[in-house]
Amino acid sequence: MVSYLFATSQSPVPSAIFAAVALLVISVGVLLLLRRYLTLRATPAYLLVPVFFALWLPAVIGLLVPIDLASNAPPEDEGAKGIWLPDRALVVSWRISYWLTFVLTWFILPILAEYSDAGYREPKDRLLYSLRSNAQYYVIVLSVGAIGLAYFIWSYGFEFESFKGVVMALSYCWGLILAIYLMGHGLVSIPRGLIRNSSISGRLRRLQAHAPKLYEKMEDAILNLEELEVQVSELSKRKMGSARDHLDWIEELAEMCNIPESRPRTGLPNTHRESRVVPAVITEKYLADLTRQVDRAKHAKSRYVDDWNRLLAEASETQAILDSAGSKRLDFGTTSAASSWLQRTTILTPYSRFLLHYYFLPYARITLGVLLGLASACIIWSELIKGVLPSLSIIRLTVVHHLTEEGGRVNFGGQLSAALWILYMCLAALASVTEVKVWRGRALVYRNTAHESAFWYASQVAKLSVPLSYNFVTFLSKTIYEKTRFYHFLGQYVNLTPLGKWFDYLFPILVLFPVFATLFGLYGKIRRMFGFGFNVVEDDEEENPTGYGTGSWREGRDLIERELNGTSISRRLDQAAARGGARGRPILSVPPPRSQGTTTPFATSPSYRDDPTRSTVGPSSRSTAAPPDGDDDNFFTNLGHRFKNTIDTIDTPKWFQEIGDGIKKPKWLGGNDDDAAEGSSSSRPSGSNRNNSDLRSWFGGDGRVRI
Repeated sequence: MVSYLFATSQSPVPSAIFAAVALLVISVGVLLLLRRYLTLRATPAYLLVPVFFALWLPAVIGLLVPIDLASNAPPEDEGAKGIWLPDRALVVSWRISYWLTFVLTWFILPILAEYSDAGYREPKDRLLYSLRSNAQYYVIVLSVGAIGLAYFIWSYGFEFESFKGVVMALSYCWGLILAIYLMGHGLVSIPRGLIRNSSISGRLRRLQAHAPKLYEKMEDAILNLEELEVQVSELSKRKMGSARDHLDWIEELAEMCNIPESRPRTGLPNTHRESRVVPAVITEKYLADLTRQVDRAKHAKSRYVDDWNRLLAEASETQAILDSAGSKRLDFGTTSAASSWLQRTTILTPYSRFLLHYYFLPYARITLGVLLGLASACIIWSELIKGVLPSLSIIRLTVVHHLTEEGGRVNFGGQLSAALWILYMCLAALASVTEVKVWRGRALVYRNTAHESAFWYASQVAKLSVPLSYNFVTFLSKTIYEKTRFYHFLGQYVNLTPLGKWFDYLFPILVLFPVFATLFGLYGKIRRMFGFGFNVVEDDEEENPTGYGTGSWREGRDLIERELNGTSISRRLDQAAARGGARGRPILSVPPPRSQGTTTPFATSPSYRDDPTRSTVGPSSRSTAAPPDGDDDNFFTNLGHRFKNTIDTIDTPKWFQEIGDGIKKPKWLGGNDDDAAEGSSSSRPSGSNRNNSDLRSWFGGDGRVRI
């Protein structure tokens, strides 16, 4: 019906109305997306406006590509058109969309990102810091651009149009390198994730295996923030000297840390050590660095706490789905006050909810995963053969419906298919951005995303939109995409030199590398081979499904159960702190002191949450028992103590103990009969397995070690 409405009218007014409505829908969707990750009222305008356009313009480009494909039909073939616009409107739209995206990606968003992360108070100082931080990046980009410009001038001479073409071609090539790699990873990870999550028990097992590592990261983030809060607390005590010139700044830092109302410290700090972390001379650079560290630590804590809460909620719901298999009734319990109105709305009955979550959604995930897997295969196939046999491209067959001698026409169905293909390619690339862990800890947090992270993610969205859109256009035959305004605006500059032509057709073949790397888990193999300590992509799930070495799924299961039941030490500490207010840090239990004779150097120490007097991080961390303070002893005395403690803990091997069990001493050596031997053996202290074979007695004396 929609296709017939637009096909029977030769006026562009219905198409313009449809485009205006689509732009309105896109604007509302972008605002809802911003509202999900940012607080709109508390976010400054210098952040909202650029981020809004950085998300809105790529969506507009995804809308312009199908319209441009259908607008190149000749006037006598109006019936084959879907939604179309005049050439002048398309040219103006492409110019505005492309150059705004270019300026946002390369200049505005990077400068504003460092501006928001500067830490200085004055706007001038923040801007200077941002320019200095981006200077190195711009020098590298300009150096590479100068090489390309010299090659182009040497080949074709210098003209302004040639200079503009070089800039656009280099920008496209750099964006295509990043887009192809990220898209190749997402084309595998998205279908595989859907198929894996179709298994309820498997999804719960993966959540439990991921819990210990995530909990440890959350504890590290909390401890890091607390250390910075202690540093700010020590700094706030400075009222004289150089600190007197920055009292307002120091007070703002104290308010940012919320020190008076902050929850109690988890360890017993060393006041002498903490007083040394604050320099003698307080400078603006030091305060800016401290402000930046505090802001990053607060957002890192918010990120991991949000991830942990979502993991707990998902694990609880998944466990409830598994438990409902016997009763055939599913009830997730009462929703929290922070839940949305949609989550609080109850429509289904417990039995229908059980059917939905236990049967329908798993099969729906499998079906959608298989369909997206086939779509990924079609995209990869089209990438590989577009330069050799473009007529066999599956994407071309789904978009071009009216095949003619000149190539074909695109109607409304083809436009809808093209929009879906572009959407899936962009989602595959953007999904990889959230999975790759080399982005300096940036993350999207519900209603609390850091400003620098918001700028960075918006920049990636804008950077990937144009290369992916033009790469999709090249899946079609030349007789179709060379007639578009998009090709005349960008494509001719990309293909202006032989280097650009070969790059456009040969480089997408490298999409196979991220595809196979993700499909067969090559990232983990390469990391283990070379001993890298970072995760390029989170593929530990394939390489280490049991989680050995980082906390097994059993440990994660116990950890999740303690958190959900409210019996964990951290929950009890928080509850006690909330009840006690500012009366001080509650001590739930203090373990009894160990005697010197029973101290073991490999004793397992609990988490610093489980023992308020310790500061060990992680749910399963192990550390050496802290020795008593020995500041008054000299080096040789301390060395003797450590050597003695080590000798005390050495047990004689069992095979060495049993060497003389079958040999009796002769009487002239003082041997006794069997009863006497048994009696003497029973007279030894209980629990002793050494048979008086202490290694220290081999050296004579009473067992003392003398240096």
